[in-house]
Amino acid sequence: MFSKGGKSYHNLQSTRKIRMSRIADPEKKKALCARLARIEGQLRGLQKLIDTDADCEKIAQQMAASRKALDKTFFSMVGCMIEQGDQSAEHVADMLTKFA
Repeated sequence: MFSKGGKSYHNLQSTRKIRMSRIADPEKKKALCARLARIEGQLRGLQKLIDTDADCEKIAQQMAASRKALDKTFFSMVGCMIEQGDQSAEHVADMLTKFA
Protein backbone atom coordinates (compact mmCIF):
# COMPACT_ATOMS: atom_id res chain seq x y z
CA MET A 1 0.00 0.00 0.00
CA PHE A 2 1.22 3.50 -0.70
CA SER A 3 -0.16 6.99 -0.15
CA LYS A 4 -0.45 9.84 -2.58
CA GLY A 5 -2.18 13.11 -1.89
CA GLY A 6 -3.71 11.82 1.33
CA LYS A 7 -5.27 8.78 -0.40
CA SER A 8 -4.13 5.18 0.13
CA TYR A 9 -3.62 2.83 -2.79
CA HIS A 10 -2.88 -0.87 -2.94
CA ASN A 11 -0.04 -2.04 -5.13
CA LEU A 12 -1.57 -5.10 -6.83
CA GLN A 13 1.78 -6.63 -7.67
CA SER A 14 2.97 -6.57 -4.07
CA THR A 15 -0.22 -8.24 -2.81
CA ARG A 16 -0.23 -10.97 -5.48
CA LYS A 17 1.70 -14.04 -4.34
CA ILE A 18 3.94 -15.58 -6.99
CA ARG A 19 5.66 -18.82 -6.18
CA MET A 20 9.37 -18.85 -6.78
CA SER A 21 10.38 -21.15 -9.57
CA ARG A 22 13.53 -23.24 -9.53
CA ILE A 23 15.01 -25.62 -12.06
CA ALA A 24 14.12 -29.01 -10.63
CA ASP A 25 15.77 -31.34 -13.15
CA PRO A 26 19.43 -31.95 -12.19
CA GLU A 27 20.42 -32.60 -15.83
CA LYS A 28 18.93 -29.28 -16.94
CA LYS A 29 20.72 -27.49 -14.10
CA LYS A 30 23.97 -29.10 -15.18
CA ALA A 31 23.40 -28.10 -18.82
CA LEU A 32 22.62 -24.48 -17.85
CA CYS A 33 25.74 -24.28 -15.68
CA ALA A 34 27.85 -25.76 -18.49
CA ARG A 35 26.54 -23.10 -20.88
CA LEU A 36 27.36 -20.39 -18.37
CA ALA A 37 30.87 -21.78 -17.92
CA ARG A 38 31.42 -21.57 -21.70
CA ILE A 39 30.12 -18.00 -21.69
CA GLU A 40 32.47 -17.20 -18.82
CA GLY A 41 35.34 -18.44 -20.99
CA GLN A 42 34.14 -16.26 -23.86
CA LEU A 43 34.10 -13.23 -21.57
CA ARG A 44 37.62 -13.94 -20.35
CA GLY A 45 38.69 -14.15 -23.98
CA LEU A 46 37.07 -10.78 -24.58
CA GLN A 47 39.05 -9.28 -21.72
CA LYS A 48 42.25 -10.60 -23.28
CA LEU A 49 41.29 -9.11 -26.66
CA ILE A 50 40.79 -5.72 -25.04
CA ASP A 51 44.00 -5.99 -23.01
CA THR A 52 46.00 -6.85 -26.12
CA ASP A 53 44.55 -3.95 -28.13
CA ALA A 54 42.72 -6.19 -30.61
CA ASP A 55 40.69 -4.69 -33.43
CA CYS A 56 37.37 -3.25 -32.22
CA GLU A 57 35.40 -5.14 -34.88
CA LYS A 58 36.81 -8.44 -33.62
CA ILE A 59 35.92 -7.45 -30.06
CA ALA A 60 32.41 -6.46 -31.13
CA GLN A 61 31.97 -9.80 -32.91
CA GLN A 62 32.96 -11.69 -29.79
CA MET A 63 30.70 -9.51 -27.63
CA ALA A 64 27.77 -10.27 -29.92
CA ALA A 65 28.53 -14.01 -29.74
CA SER A 66 28.69 -13.88 -25.94
CA ARG A 67 25.45 -11.92 -25.74
CA LYS A 68 23.71 -14.38 -28.06
CA ALA A 69 24.97 -17.33 -25.98
CA LEU A 70 23.67 -15.69 -22.80
CA ASP A 71 20.29 -15.02 -24.44
CA LYS A 72 20.09 -18.65 -25.56
CA THR A 73 20.80 -19.76 -22.00
CA PHE A 74 18.08 -17.46 -20.68
CA PHE A 75 15.51 -18.86 -23.11
CA SER A 76 16.58 -22.39 -22.24
CA MET A 77 15.90 -21.61 -18.58
CA VAL A 78 12.48 -20.17 -19.47
CA GLY A 79 11.77 -23.35 -21.42
CA CYS A 80 12.55 -25.36 -18.30
CA MET A 81 10.10 -23.24 -16.32
CA ILE A 82 7.39 -23.87 -18.91
CA GLU A 83 8.07 -27.62 -18.96
CA GLN A 84 7.86 -27.79 -15.16
CA GLY A 85 4.46 -26.12 -15.27
CA ASP A 86 4.80 -24.46 -11.87
CA GLN A 87 4.29 -20.92 -13.18
CA SER A 88 1.29 -19.47 -14.94
CA ALA A 89 1.56 -18.50 -18.58
CA GLU A 90 0.94 -14.90 -17.48
CA HIS A 91 3.93 -14.97 -15.13
CA VAL A 92 6.21 -16.43 -17.80
CA ALA A 93 5.00 -13.80 -20.30
CA ASP A 94 5.62 -11.04 -17.74
CA MET A 95 9.11 -12.35 -17.13
CA LEU A 96 9.83 -12.46 -20.87
CA THR A 97 8.57 -8.90 -21.25
CA LYS A 98 10.69 -7.73 -18.35
CA PHE A 99 13.96 -9.54 -19.11
CA ALA A 100 14.03 -10.60 -22.76
